[in-house]
Amino acid sequence: MDDLKYGTRDKRGNWTPTATLEIAPFWNGKWHKMGHFLRDFIWPWNAFHMATALLYWIFVIPDMETLKTLSMGWVLYLFAVNAAGIFLLYGAIEMFFYIKRKQETRFKFNAKFPSENPSDVFWFKSQNLDNFLRSFFVGIPIWTAAEVGMLWCYANGLHAFGWLDWQDNWIWLIALTCLVPVIHEIHFFCIHRLIHTPRLYKWIHSVHHNSVNPSPWSSLSMHPVEHLLYFAEILWHLIIPSNPIVMMFNSHAVGYGALNGHIGFDKLEVTEETALDTHAYAHYLHHKYFEVNYGADGLVPLDKWFGYWHDGSKEAEEQMKMRFRKKKERMKAKQSKSMPAE
Repeated sequence: MDDLKYGTRDKRGNWTPTATLEIAPFWNGKWHKMGHFLRDFIWPWNAFHMATALLYWIFVIPDMETLKTLSMGWVLYLFAVNAAGIFLLYGAIEMFFYIKRKQETRFKFNAKFPSENPSDVFWFKSQNLDNFLRSFFVGIPIWTAAEVGMLWCYANGLHAFGWLDWQDNWIWLIALTCLVPVIHEIHFFCIHRLIHTPRLYKWIHSVHHNSVNPSPWSSLSMHPVEHLLYFAEILWHLIIPSNPIVMMFNSHAVGYGALNGHIGFDKLEVTEETALDTHAYAHYLHHKYFEVNYGADGLVPLDKWFGYWHDGSKEAEEQMKMRFRKKKERMKAKQSKSMPAE
């Protein structure tokens, strides 16, 4: 495909889409865009996460009697399935688009590939190896532990209001399923903005931001404390009247769904004429500029409301630079006041 029909490329080879990011159309009355929004809301990611959640429930999650007791058997089995799933999903995109470079740099935001830039900030000076090891030996175990705890609570009837069944509560549970991305966006914005405070950023979130040019394995490459905060999202289903299938959908939206913003390409070419939209641009801009787009895609436009939104336009670029200048001026003024008088 000709990516220049959809964007521009600068002298360094970095590609930028022509279309700027938009918040959900119902926030600004653009009702004529609802059809496009609903399509993107469902396809591909939410459809994929719901499909995997259902497959887990049917083929992976044991019966309730087994879940009532924590045992190494089913816990390790769930971990193995999670690890295999992440390896297949993240690994396939890494293999085809970063190792074999199937579409070269077409639709790639940053023209460079992480393997071309060894750095001391990563284990073994390799972003790919560092990110892979952090994901598999820290991220996936913590994710699995969160799922195990929630499934054990379900089996033992532990919930603030009681777990709901589909037969009697299907209207609410369908609504809750649709609200899972809303839960994710609000939770992610809050914990993400928290760990961008100077002290927490230095000791925790900087690990993730070492990957300025993210790739699939960057998705779950975090400090363990950030993993705990990130996967704590599914604990909301102990407070919200819910069902374990909806909980698993939310779990997969944060586990498998961590990939969404770290693919590094705007589109993945399936055939010469067909491409899959990744919806990765908003989070790529966060990795590029650090202090923008703390949430996701504007489903709940918290970034817009708090002044952090960057839609990829020149206007947003200028607003960001102005905000940075004002921040720098405030810091200088604060330092000058704290200096002792001669």
